[in-house]
Amino acid sequence: MAGGLTYTAVESTALSTAEYYGKALCELGAEHPEIVALTADLGKSTKIGLFGDAFPDRFFNVGIAEQNMFSMAAGFAKAGCVPFVSTFSVFASLRAADQVHADICYQNCNVKIIATHGGTSFGQAGSTHHAICDLAVERAFPNMTVIVPADGMETVNAVRAAYETPGPFYIRINRGFDRVVYETTDYGFQLGKASTMREGTDITVIANGSCVFQAIQASDFLNNADGLKVRVLNVHTLKPLDKEAIRKAIADTRRIIVAEDHNVNGALGSAVAEVIAEYGKGCAFTRLGLQDQFAPIGLHEDIMSILGIDSNGIIAAVRETMGKDFELDDDWTDEV
Repeated sequence: MAGGLTYTAVESTALSTAEYYGKALCELGAEHPEIVALTADLGKSTKIGLFGDAFPDRFFNVGIAEQNMFSMAAGFAKAGCVPFVSTFSVFASLRAADQVHADICYQNCNVKIIATHGGTSFGQAGSTHHAICDLAVERAFPNMTVIVPADGMETVNAVRAAYETPGPFYIRINRGFDRVVYETTDYGFQLGKASTMREGTDITVIANGSCVFQAIQASDFLNNADGLKVRVLNVHTLKPLDKEAIRKAIADTRRIIVAEDHNVNGALGSAVAEVIAEYGKGCAFTRLGLQDQFAPIGLHEDIMSILGIDSNGIIAAVRETMGKDFELDDDWTDEV
């Protein structure tokens, strides 16, 4: 991925994932005058306001009217612009679902949705601001590409990939200061291709978003403490899904755990389950996330701990899953 964006260590600790997005969008805006930006009175919170400061004539605050905003974005796209639209994930996916479905996806409009405050990252705001169904909704829309970056640098790559690739995009990022997974953007990001963060032959943890760092931490701990080789896949692109990487993990490790900040139904866990079912080869399988329930109110790190999607929860799930028998023999010839 072009760009090679990097920041100093001081800047990296001071920037939230959304601020990386805001800066990346400003850089793209300077290169491409057809880019416009829209917000529903959340320019400051989503950081798309940085684009408004740099390019006020190409920035539109529609007020608290998310449905209108997405319809306007479709119109901008039809007129040859490349609109980037930002609001909270829960509003982009639920409040404006009809407009995203009919105005953007049905017409395959070149609209880029950068949905912030994803998952339970705005934990203290409560259930009205937790986005625990958004990926299930967006993944179901035809023509929609869905990306869940692991950190700020991956967000920069996702934003650039969205600009460079025609069609609707939904990029889901968190509210706060995510843990650093990548130091720069030059690590080989490919749209639709999972990244192997740790090699392993005993079990695979498949994660995206804020769970990627936690999975890496769990893998390193289990290697040192238990001698387990835990593969970690960062499936940043939920759609189109890297089925090949998942099938390889099934064949190599026979044990799969999915960790995501989302309802276990409909998003990454369900997508991986579909691959397993289509592959026709048995494995031990565990889904970590919201178990078809609403999240408690609190700080994001506390909620992740309660849900078991932090490093401690993943460690416990790996140890439990390692004890599961997936079948009596290793012969798969009768399973296809």
